[in-house]
Amino acid sequence: MKDFTINLTNKAGKFLLKNFRKDYSLLSIRGVAKEIATKYDKSSDELIIRSLENRTPDYNIMTEESGFRDKKSEYTWCVDSLDGSSNFAVGNPLFAISVALLHHDKPILGIAHAPFLKETFVSEEGKGTLLNGRTVHVSDMNSLEKSYILTCEGKEKDNVRISRINSIIHPNVKDLKKLGSAALESGWVSCSRADAYITTSIDPWDVAAGVLFVEEAGGKVTDFEGNKWKPMKTDVFMSNGRIHDKILGILYRRNILNKK
Repeated sequence: MKDFTINLTNKAGKFLLKNFRKDYSLLSIRGVAKEIATKYDKSSDELIIRSLENRTPDYNIMTEESGFRDKKSEYTWCVDSLDGSSNFAVGNPLFAISVALLHHDKPILGIAHAPFLKETFVSEEGKGTLLNGRTVHVSDMNSLEKSYILTCEGKEKDNVRISRINSIIHPNVKDLKKLGSAALESGWVSCSRADAYITTSIDPWDVAAGVLFVEEAGGKVTDFEGNKWKPMKTDVFMSNGRIHDKILGILYRRNILNKK
């Protein structure tokens, strides 16, 4: 199943890369970034769904473009066929295909393929996280002042809530960054390119694979209440584990996390 999923994300990646920076009509797409969907999102989604249904016809499928196909199975594919649509639309190479397999709502397999970067993150439950075939681990950074934090607004309709959160975090850390792809932001935490990633009201297909990347690489993933991740739209905080409680503690003291 792992090899099948890797091959599938590579196939979708080749399709997206073939069309990347070729369609100049995409440059005019604006509006709310998290609501942008191009025709390439939909074509990639159709390609992936066809393959999944042929290989595992009895499994549920949950995708950003097509919603939830309920087969009453204990297994569910969770798919973002083009994670980073707004990046793709304007020619930014930070986009990926993210596919996770859940068993009873728990990720057991996660793949994220970034075709332009030629990078593939792979995690299996109990077997660690790989980046292009090499085992990776979260950072050992325990100083907030030296930490790199990734952030995004998830599926919030505006940037107000995440801006308030960022305004508290940024003065306490080395730097705050946004990549525009939750799959890559999660992957970067898993391989020590960043020390944490915080996002609000994010859908499961955006982070299902990333949850496994970070946990299998030795990190920690919770909601803002410290609860384990569940496949629903929710606030998510991923970190190397060493700075997890420190950041949540700062935000709780400022009573900001759960204010809409």
